[in-house]
Amino acid sequence: MLKALPPTPYLRVPVVLKVFTLELFFDIEVDPLRDVCYLHGFVERRNGDNATERFVPFFAEEVTPAAERGAFAAALDYLSLRADAAIYYYSKYERTIYRKLQQKYPDICTPEDIEHLFEPPRAIDLYGDVVLKATEWPTRDHSIKTLAKYLGFTWRDTHPSGAASIQWFDHWCRERKPEIRQRIFDYNEDDCRATPVLLDGIRNLAA
Repeated sequence: MLKALPPTPYLRVPVVLKVFTLELFFDIEVDPLRDVCYLHGFVERRNGDNATERFVPFFAEEVTPAAERGAFAAALDYLSLRADAAIYYYSKYERTIYRKLQQKYPDICTPEDIEHLFEPPRAIDLYGDVVLKATEWPTRDHSIKTLAKYLGFTWRDTHPSGAASIQWFDHWCRERKPEIRQRIFDYNEDDCRATPVLLDGIRNLAA
């Protein structure tokens, strides 16, 4: 009797992902109780080479409108200087929060600027536009952590989660210890780095 092969991911419909020289993998951290977006994280990658990856964070050091505005403005400046780069993110959450930030700080940018920033093919929601629409995975869910772990990626933190990041941010606000901030950065960087792992996995399916 032939042994059944383990299930593998596959494409339900063809996927075409434009190739960009510079790719930006984007993830934010938000504390909903304090109503503050405290970290905008990016991993840059050039020519699809993982050895070129570089983490770029923009952090609100304090829970104040000035600090949140400053981090948002710096992130937008960073993106404006990389107008030819692709932006990959996972779910519509980043776009939703950026729309909210624009409303809070309308002097920084216009609603049209935010909509333009998230327009395809430059900006790609890997979750909504690719994973859900075009792929099947032998996993219990389609979270970035589940799919990236399936593809072999590991987070540095033992129990990584957005809720844990919020807790660490609370500790940072009270204790101001550099190691706490670094833990927040490491978690966000790993979330960003998981995204190219998934992107490459999808491209391998398409091949």
